[in-house]
Amino acid sequence: MNTNLKESKAPTSTTTINKNDVDAKTNNIYEAISIVSKRSTQINTEMKKELIDKLEEFATHNDSLDEVFENKEQIEVSKFYERLPKPHSLAMDEWLNEKIYYRKTDEDLDA
Repeated sequence: MNTNLKESKAPTSTTTINKNDVDAKTNNIYEAISIVSKRSTQINTEMKKELIDKLEEFATHNDSLDEVFENKEQIEVSKFYERLPKPHSLAMDEWLNEKIYYRKTDEDLDA
C-alpha cells in the first residue's frame, strides 16, 4: 500500500480545516475537493483489498452454512482497520502535506 497507515498523522475523528489551506494549490475549492475525493477512493480501494487479503489468510472454509467460526486473528485484524483514520482523512492529510501529485489534462488547459 502506498500510504503508510501506521505512520500517518491523519486524525481519526472530525476536524476543522481552513478553506484557504485546502484550495491554496488550485485556487478552486471544488477542484481541490475533487482531487482529494479521487485520492480517497484510491486509498479506500487499497485498504479494502489489503483487509480482504489479510482476512483470507485466516479463513476456514466450511461446507455447512449454519456454522460460523470466528477466528481471533480475523477479529484483531478487523479491529486494527476499524481504528485507522478513514480514507477521506488520509487523503486530506496527504493533500495538505503536498503528497498528492495532480496535473491538468489538455482539455482543462484549453478551456
